[in-house]
Amino acid sequence: MSAALETLDRMNTALARSQNGQLPQSEMIRLWRSESASLALPARFDEVLHPLLDRLEASVLFSEESCSFSQKDLLANLQIWADKARLRLSSQSGAQT
Repeated sequence: MSAALETLDRMNTALARSQNGQLPQSEMIRLWRSESASLALPARFDEVLHPLLDRLEASVLFSEESCSFSQKDLLANLQIWADKARLRLSSQSGAQT
């Protein structure tokens, strides 16, 4: 497995732990921000990820779902992002072998 896919696995684990209440969302967001920089994905991935993380960070300020920020939806969108990143990284590593 490539280093980028291992990094993405760490990000996914943090996401799952955060959803299960085992990791504070602020820690998960911090990890995603720092780890995503090493994935070497096209710029459009950052253009989607960072606003998602910003909204999720803002939603942490609310104890319940807000009309502006649904934590459940934002976390689901992070999973979609991770799935698309995995496909991209897998195709990149397949093209290199």
